[in-house]
Amino acid sequence: MAAIELWTNGAGMPSAFAQRAQHAEADGWDGITIVDSQNLSGDCYVGLAVAAGVTTRIRLGTGVTNPFTRHAAVTASAIATVHAVSEGRATLGIGRGDSALAHLGHAPASPEVLAGYLEQLQGYLRGDAVPFRAGGDLHRLGLAQQPAGSRIQWIRPGRYPKVPVDVAATGPKVIQIAARLADQITFAVGADPKRLRWAIHLARSARAAAGLDPGGLGLGAYVNVVVHDDPEQARRLGEAGLSLFARFGAMHGTPTGPTSETERQVMQGIHDAYDMTTHNRSGSAQAAVITGEFAREYGIFGPADYCAERLAGLVALGLTRLVIVGPSRDGERAEIDRAEAQFLEAVAPAVRKASS
Repeated sequence: MAAIELWTNGAGMPSAFAQRAQHAEADGWDGITIVDSQNLSGDCYVGLAVAAGVTTRIRLGTGVTNPFTRHAAVTASAIATVHAVSEGRATLGIGRGDSALAHLGHAPASPEVLAGYLEQLQGYLRGDAVPFRAGGDLHRLGLAQQPAGSRIQWIRPGRYPKVPVDVAATGPKVIQIAARLADQITFAVGADPKRLRWAIHLARSARAAAGLDPGGLGLGAYVNVVVHDDPEQARRLGEAGLSLFARFGAMHGTPTGPTSETERQVMQGIHDAYDMTTHNRSGSAQAAVITGEFAREYGIFGPADYCAERLAGLVALGLTRLVIVGPSRDGERAEIDRAEAQFLEAVAPAVRKASS
């Protein structure tokens, strides 16, 4: 069993994110992601670059970008720049898009658009020449000579390992696409073991069907976890993130993957109630739909030993990376600090020990 990587997350302006990354490194986290949602948070690549300058060990990634707001060459150049200034510590997390697109008036990109984008993105990150897409009009300039294709000329393969591309995936189409085209998958299907077993099996099967080694694909999960002796208080502290991630499982109204009756009803209710103007906030209409039973199935909320046992069970399924989605940042500061400290002091060591 591979040693588990434990990641945390952040958002906001670059200086605030850099400070969070600095503290996360001191606290022993293996990695930290930053939100890419241009209308709600500062620029993610500036934040990652500033964080690279004040850290030395922790891995740095987008959590997550999308195939809509930037050309694949721009995304590749941005994350490769972070990779260079951090001396090889960057990861490119990408999904179909959510709040970044919603605040531009768009739904998430289709799986087919994501697949085409990933093919281009991987080519750029390898330093390959990427063919121009049909419909270009460069010929109208009448140049004496023009590029025959597109390549990021300053990327020099070999100086650092290629930036790994990690796809945030929930539904079967994206899981299968990621298995073929990504280096890693981080599932956003909750902490219910039956849902994660389904997602892992789907990914490995798709990769094998494509003639690729299933063992060569890194597997992770976004998991909502809040440590508190009172499970109900833990749920309240984590309800914003739980409603956000649970919605991904019913993005278009119908829950995907194996679901219990409780999960199906609540995921449907979150979809129907979702207010994008209160995205990832406590006390929102979507958070009010969450029940105690759903929280116990889809997330991990409760005392330290309970949280550690649940997480160790997920690691045993074959995961090598957990992105911990903890208390909402808009909660009571003292409660947030206490919950995060309990995770670091009691849960993280137990999970690492179970994976060693």
